[in-house]
Amino acid sequence: MDQSSRQPPAPFSIIGRLKSFRFAFKGIGFVLVTQHNAWIHLIFTGLAVLAGVILHIRAEDWRWLIAAITLVWFAEAMNTAFEYVCDVVAPQYNYAVGRAKDIAAGAVLICSIGAAAIGLLTFWPYLPW
Repeated sequence: MDQSSRQPPAPFSIIGRLKSFRFAFKGIGFVLVTQHNAWIHLIFTGLAVLAGVILHIRAEDWRWLIAAITLVWFAEAMNTAFEYVCDVVAPQYNYAVGRAKDIAAGAVLICSIGAAAIGLLTFWPYLPW
């Protein structure tokens, strides 16, 4: 498509921004309802927040936890989006698409392992040994 056939972007509007939030929340809801691993992330998010509250961790430590939790959720959401795009592009089995989906799932695993390490390092000093 050449530049001349593109429509100009819609002008800024509050209603348009509110709609974009609705679409974003709809996407988050879809991830939560359809992705079993997201349920696991939700459980661990809840446990991390609960532990932080119970152990009265400092603001500096909350920043690390929030960053780790956000990274895992971002990776899970992007993996879900990537899988759905791949399924549209190649509805039949395709080795290369399967490999790409595995790599995206691996990215979620990497983020989850990193988040677990951050959690251990963050909570360790607060535990009553």
